[in-house]
Amino acid sequence: MGGRRALVTGATGYVGGLLVPRLLQDGWSVRVLTRDAGRLPGAWRDDVEVVEGDARSPDDLDRALGPDGEQALDVAYYLLHSMDRDGDFVARDRRLARKFGAAARRGEVRRLVYLSGLHPDGPLSAHLASRVEVGRILLGSGVPTAVLQAATVIGDGSVSFEMLRHLTTRLPVMVAPKWLHNLIQPVAIDDVLHYLVRAAELPAEINRAFDIGGPDVLTYEQMMQVFAQETGQRRRLIATVPVLTPRLASHWVGVVTPVDAGVAKPLVGSLVHEVVCREDDILTLVGPPPGGRTAYRDAVRAAMAEVAPDTALRRLRQGVAAVVATSVLGGLLTAPDSRWYRLLDKPAWQPPAGVFPVVWTALYADIAAVSALTLDDLDRRAAGEGEGARRAGRERRAYQRALGLNLVLNASWSASFFRAHRPALAVVHSAALAVSAADLARRAGRVRDTRGWALTPYAAWCAFATVLSGELTRRNR
Repeated sequence: MGGRRALVTGATGYVGGLLVPRLLQDGWSVRVLTRDAGRLPGAWRDDVEVVEGDARSPDDLDRALGPDGEQALDVAYYLLHSMDRDGDFVARDRRLARKFGAAARRGEVRRLVYLSGLHPDGPLSAHLASRVEVGRILLGSGVPTAVLQAATVIGDGSVSFEMLRHLTTRLPVMVAPKWLHNLIQPVAIDDVLHYLVRAAELPAEINRAFDIGGPDVLTYEQMMQVFAQETGQRRRLIATVPVLTPRLASHWVGVVTPVDAGVAKPLVGSLVHEVVCREDDILTLVGPPPGGRTAYRDAVRAAMAEVAPDTALRRLRQGVAAVVATSVLGGLLTAPDSRWYRLLDKPAWQPPAGVFPVVWTALYADIAAVSALTLDDLDRRAAGEGEGARRAGRERRAYQRALGLNLVLNASWSASFFRAHRPALAVVHSAALAVSAADLARRAGRVRDTRGWALTPYAAWCAFATVLSGELTRRNR
């Protein structure tokens, strides 16, 4: 088959999923390497040659990178990297890059193109240092390679942009690390795709890294403020402190945004560095994007053009209203000063009366926040198409039912104990509440494991209340 031929790895990811149709549009014949062909977008799946296989397997790499008849691949795009919490990602990415480079050399691929991270000189975070190492391995593979180094990519689906937009939208007031003042040169996804496509046409003697970025250099705080302006939100109040480490910040991001803490860690780690282009040679060699490099404001507007509204704050208002109603009703039914309760024989290990309102206030806040974030996650998943969206819709309805049942059991427990004066009934009631709380934590954990752990204290407290009710029953037969 004639014409230009390209292999795209990472085609089920954000950048790879957009690169394939761009190459097809420009007349390329495209082959993709994927572990599961069923995950490829249906819009272009039938227009490409699919090689099902694992990039860790030399045999699968040879099939993917080998020539079609006597025609070798003109370019192979390396869009593979690890963004997880496993400690061996550096070794994994190193091995993968070496195998890929060796297979590309065996297959006589004419060029490799790798999308890496923009970085300064000096010590780097572990994930960013690993990206740099992968680039060096590919540059030394014997196949001409272009390493494109980008900072924050602005586009709907970019994880770094998802983190920025959700932090900005959900936190009108925030305490943030001081490195929010570090400089960043963001780049629009359309510009990234332009450079990726055109890098395939570089002369064979070019084997080097290129910095790519947009025309604006901003601090992360300025990026958040501009995002707020462009999306009609008020200016964010941000106070910076020197003590919030990347590890702590990534866990906070994992709680507040849909970005998993394991993925947030490398993103947050890169923000510790100032990431600004030190050269723009790529513009001379392949030319700027049509119409010039995209300004940050324009990139934000394009990214948000068809984004569904963030439902987290609306869900939070609903959650707060529900737990406040539960608290008020439960408080009205509670009578700790009644003569009946004062005369009960209580165990020495029962907490003082002042502990209960403090604990329940914290737990109610926990329920409201976790449920809001969980339902927002399910809202976004249910907004798509296909079986995954339908499954998310079912999970959302099931979680809402489980939450409603839990709050009814919570509010009505005091009626069993303080109003009916039946501690034994209260034991059964409390046990049902503990089971319901554990089920709620399980359902939240299925959406995001951190959400499940966040509700664990609530289930544990309900279990403790069951034990305490049982002891009161035993002592006051």
